[in-house]
Amino acid sequence: MVELGIRHLPLCCSLLLGLLLALGCVVTEGIIATVGTDATLLCNYDAKYYGKLPVCWGRGAIPNSGCANEVIKSDGTSVVHRLTERYLLMGNLGEGDVSLTIRQVQESDSGTYGCRVDIPGWFNDHKHQVTLTVVAGRPDPLMVQTREVKERSVTIRWSPVFDGGRPITSYMVDLKNKQTSWDTGVRTEISNPEVTQVTLVDLRPAKSYNIRMFVVNSIGMSEASNVLTITTKEAAPEGPPLDMRMEALTSHSIKVTWKPPSADLRNGVLQSYSVSYREYDPAGRQFKRWQHQSVTATRELETLILGNLKPSTKYGILIQAKTKAGIGPASTAPLCTTLDEVQTTSEVVTVTPTSTDTTMQRQDTSSFTTAVESVTDAIDWEQSTTSFTSVPPDPPVVELKEVIDTSISLCWTPGFEGYSPITGYYLEYKALNASWDYTKAVIDFSPNQTEATIIEINPSIYNIRMFAKNSLGTSKASNILTITTGRTGHQNIDSATTVSSETVSSDPVSPDPLSPDPVSPDPLSPDPLSPDPVSPDAAAIVNGSHNGHLAAIVMPVVLVVLIVATVTTWRIRRVRRKEGSLSLWVSNGPLRFRGSESLQEL
Repeated sequence: MVELGIRHLPLCCSLLLGLLLALGCVVTEGIIATVGTDATLLCNYDAKYYGKLPVCWGRGAIPNSGCANEVIKSDGTSVVHRLTERYLLMGNLGEGDVSLTIRQVQESDSGTYGCRVDIPGWFNDHKHQVTLTVVAGRPDPLMVQTREVKERSVTIRWSPVFDGGRPITSYMVDLKNKQTSWDTGVRTEISNPEVTQVTLVDLRPAKSYNIRMFVVNSIGMSEASNVLTITTKEAAPEGPPLDMRMEALTSHSIKVTWKPPSADLRNGVLQSYSVSYREYDPAGRQFKRWQHQSVTATRELETLILGNLKPSTKYGILIQAKTKAGIGPASTAPLCTTLDEVQTTSEVVTVTPTSTDTTMQRQDTSSFTTAVESVTDAIDWEQSTTSFTSVPPDPPVVELKEVIDTSISLCWTPGFEGYSPITGYYLEYKALNASWDYTKAVIDFSPNQTEATIIEINPSIYNIRMFAKNSLGTSKASNILTITTGRTGHQNIDSATTVSSETVSSDPVSPDPLSPDPVSPDPLSPDPLSPDPVSPDAAAIVNGSHNGHLAAIVMPVVLVVLIVATVTTWRIRRVRRKEGSLSLWVSNGPLRFRGSESLQEL
């Protein structure tokens, strides 16, 4: 028996060693986490059986005792040591949950982690090994905000977000009509990852749009941002009223009917119509000043009867639609003639030459008095408004950084700010063949901003210019950039042409179609040489006649004008010795004088 026991002793030792190794075996598992998220590595023991026991976590393989490269340690009740605040034991230690949580993991956190629970006795420790793999992910979604909404543009902005562990390479902007699906929207890429603001232009006035954005890195595209719903502001109608018709009802009235402008050209809710009319002579030339009536917009077919008209007289009529933002172009029709007056009784005409001459003389005298009073008022105004003023800022110099598809990146260099700090800039934007009087979009910028990104929804060729502003006024126009958009995948720096601002007006003024005496030729008059006055700022108006009174009127007026010119020249010579800028207001506009420079009419 002894021999048998000795013979089987090696086998018993082997079984005992295997049992001890089994009791101290290591359990291994793997976990994958994304950069920026929290990762939890599981580890548990039976605290009800063993009670609260010490535990530690380390990086690398679990050694024979303790933990290698220890990151956190607990005495069974609380944490007694941790490498950084990113390592936490967030489980219930009293129940034996000693899982390790790593906050906002990075790719450098990848590796092997070991958990060791110190159970009393030989080879009793509980060992658990976890392999953590941290991978980069897609960026977080943006939170987009509306900065400014205008008639044809909207500016949005956002704050930087977590990049998912890889640098952000671009942004995507989606734009669609509110009533349609995203499948019909327009997507534009912004290739500059440093941008946090963009302006979308070429929108329609009084229209509702949805906007959303995405962030892109080398891993992929983020989830969609919040969706902005914006409604552009109203603008003046772009189209005239339609189907305008005129009908002479009597010798003293004309019936006018029309329909609203095309729905896509109304640019807002129509408030009213302006109906302007005036007499024309038998040859179709302008004869009287415009008279105006306003009609509230209420129906799809509007009707107005003009009364108190003269019999057998031609009338021209213009109709313009209005929104709360302004007035649109006029709808015109051929001249309409009132009916002949029906004579039911005999008419006796008495001619009294003396009375007629007296009346004409009274009219001529009245005209002369008006002329003298107008010139006198001009002299008084000149004397009361003499002042010293400062100059507005110089225009900025605009440069094109890049054009990618429909995204335009600009920068500008401020000029001399004048005698007051620059308070802002604004950009004007129009189609190549359009007039600056009908600017497509105006975008404002802060005084500290020197670059911007613009997204043009409809690819085409456009002109861009800028102005600087301060408390004293607005600068002249900058150089003009001519930019072609819509060439996918190309940086169209070569497609921008700079034009000097000297070739265009620096202070565009839109013509007013409601002016009682428009400067432009009347669309209803075939004769551009109309005797009707064209300038509301004229110092005096002289109506000529075919009799000898014309010379009696003209000569005094010429004399008064010469006196005004002499007095003005004398005053300027006196002030010329002073430093600064002198502004003199006369009847036809301001005169500015600077230092020893010559006078210039502005």
